[in-house]
Amino acid sequence: MRYIIIGAGAVGGTVGGRLAQAGREVVLVARGRHLAALREHGLRLRVPDGESTHRLPAVDGPGPLGELRADDVLVLAVKTQDTVAALETWADVPVAGGGTAAGLLPLVCLQNGVESNRLALRRFRHVYGVCVWLPSTFVEPGVVSAAGTPLTGVLHLGRTPHGTDDTARRIAADLADARFEAPVVPDVARWQYAKLLDNLGNALEAVGGPVASEEAQALLARVRAEGEAVLDAAGIPWASVAEQRAARGDKVTLVPLDGTPRGGGSSWQSLVRGTGTIEADYLNGEIVLLGRLHGVATPLNDLLRRLANRFARERRAAGSLPVADLVRLADEAVRHGG
Repeated sequence: MRYIIIGAGAVGGTVGGRLAQAGREVVLVARGRHLAALREHGLRLRVPDGESTHRLPAVDGPGPLGELRADDVLVLAVKTQDTVAALETWADVPVAGGGTAAGLLPLVCLQNGVESNRLALRRFRHVYGVCVWLPSTFVEPGVVSAAGTPLTGVLHLGRTPHGTDDTARRIAADLADARFEAPVVPDVARWQYAKLLDNLGNALEAVGGPVASEEAQALLARVRAEGEAVLDAAGIPWASVAEQRAARGDKVTLVPLDGTPRGGGSSWQSLVRGTGTIEADYLNGEIVLLGRLHGVATPLNDLLRRLANRFARERRAAGSLPVADLVRLADEAVRHGG
């Protein structure tokens, strides 16, 4: 199979680079300075066992590829706020022998949250969800890093909304050859909702800095408690913390990489890069949406969603809101019901 990585940033670039290392055929889709660097210098992947350069086809969309191949796998690795544009770009691309990408090809949602699965199912017939446990960083145009060892990440994989098939197992086997563990599960949404709860802290980290102090950790616990209450009210199951810990074990241990400080998670990186957008509407905002649908108040998640969007829109520095001020705003939000 040929893997077309739509959004070859931190996560997409790492998966694409590792697949290329394992001898799989890979095409990278990027834009701007990152695309220019990929074309000129190749993809530089920094991992604990060293840095490697992969000179792979790099395109800005389907045009340069012409018809897609029947053995192509589309790997969607853009942030959720960019999902619709990517789906519309690729859905109607013709596949050799007849048909279109949306009707024939597997689309793998290698993303945080759960919304992209739903967006994809509106357009694509064969959609696969992934619970992404892959600490990685966009270092600079053309360079990504992943500090995990002995495995680079753990990627639970399954059909959306549920089930497994031979395609999922073939993709998982390729990922296993590429230094990932990729369990094929019939209930991938249960793992994705568990990761969603973990990702509720992304916005907190992005606006308030590392969640290291007792004050910040206590606030995060309150934010997560809102999320768990909402999922309970909605009747949505998720993998427990103990189950996640057992699945991951010590398979992905982070080690320092020379010249590649890991400043924070995906939302933090969006602010550092000054992209102008952030994924909070689809992380904390998913909890807010479910809370409104099921009658559960979510003032803390709504506060973080609004703050993260404001920081992104105004290009404010990551981590620049003192935690004490953030806690005060959180207490006010709870008193006023959001």
